[in-house]
Amino acid sequence: MGTENKNNNNNIEALSVEEGPEAVLKGGPTNDYGPTSAHTVDHDSWGQVGLMLVTAFNCGYILSFSNLMLVPLGWIWGIICLCVVGLYTAYANWLLAGFHFIDGQRFIRYRDLMGFLYGRQMFYLTWVFQFLTLLLGNMGFILLGGRALKEINSELSNSPLRLQYFIMITGATYFMFAFLVPTMSAMRRWLGISTVLTFTYILILLVVLVKDGKTNENAEYKISGSKVDKVLNPFGAISAIIVCNSSGLLLEIQSTLRRPAVENMRKALYLQYSVGLMVYYGVSIVGYWAYGSTVSEYLPKELSGPKWVKILINAAVFVQSIISQHMFIAPVHEALDTKFLKLDESLHSRENIKRLFCVRASLFTGNTLVTAAFPFMGDFVNLFGSFTLIPLTFVFPSMIFIKVKGKTARIEKKVWHWTNIVLFSLLAIATTISAVRLIVNNVRVYHFFAHT
Repeated sequence: MGTENKNNNNNIEALSVEEGPEAVLKGGPTNDYGPTSAHTVDHDSWGQVGLMLVTAFNCGYILSFSNLMLVPLGWIWGIICLCVVGLYTAYANWLLAGFHFIDGQRFIRYRDLMGFLYGRQMFYLTWVFQFLTLLLGNMGFILLGGRALKEINSELSNSPLRLQYFIMITGATYFMFAFLVPTMSAMRRWLGISTVLTFTYILILLVVLVKDGKTNENAEYKISGSKVDKVLNPFGAISAIIVCNSSGLLLEIQSTLRRPAVENMRKALYLQYSVGLMVYYGVSIVGYWAYGSTVSEYLPKELSGPKWVKILINAAVFVQSIISQHMFIAPVHEALDTKFLKLDESLHSRENIKRLFCVRASLFTGNTLVTAAFPFMGDFVNLFGSFTLIPLTFVFPSMIFIKVKGKTARIEKKVWHWTNIVLFSLLAIATTISAVRLIVNNVRVYHFFAHT
């Protein structure tokens, strides 16, 4: 379409890093889908994927968004940014979904598409951006699960254990789930449980938040901090808003959809950005309204009421996070499985089970150790929402449009996408500075393996 055929063969060479031997995928022959994958392709319905997106983005991360998104921005700018970023993110993902097929070739990985269009360097840059985003996000999930268990322990004991013990328990639990449910498509049986847990804890949470908000007459909504804080912290808030709307792995999720994959992916996105968005935005806004600018970075810490309410909410958050985190780390599993498993054997063959165990154990051991050493929840959200997720969500889709349709598109469309590239590149720089500053400040306050 916009790519010259004489360059295609050279660009495809950049994609051979994770290719396995020729094999038949469950969805069809290998040459129909590009590089070989150890995971299922062309299998799931749009309803399954849409439900997965709704529940995954309404994971326990939303319990920190009142603090991360609205406290630095206040009511007016907070609502404006929520609306603008939400709409823009929905548009960017809708645009990217349309490039799942180019010249009849299906791209099941984001990095493959960027490598095909822009060559080896962009393949590796996208690979690094995606894996940093997904690994940091998984560390945030491990910390989230650890905090939920710690809150339960605090309600049941007068001398609660250190956070690090619960981080280790969470990491081990995530490992077992990833070993028993190895692919994104295999989550189908668990989505019903995830849905029930998600809306159960959110409903109870909203009831308590409204009750606390009505009785809290001292809530203030002033933006505090120094002049530098008031300039840089809002960029961190914008990063958090992007995180709650996007994942940087749309093509990997889309690869699991049966055809028509583009139409089905967009149906799933409509579900995410309607039902899903209203829920996680609703919790964030009500939490900020209830407690004001002093709202905790983990909402259950603020809740009033009997012990069983906090225990039930934290227990539901922990179990639900086991399922949700799997979607966000699945592309890393797919890359490792495609590299280290025997693709000419069943995923459940004796040899592949051994390799699967070792690969999953190595990944979660490393992530759990790093999380235990740096238990700063806000840092994870802001960091992977800045210099990695902004390019993946906003910059790269416009670059793809310029490359594929630049020769035939009207001038105003080309100006629009070049503007996106420039503005969001600058935003990525600004939000990264804000995230790094937050990390530096926390490193000064906390020591390694701090009990936060």
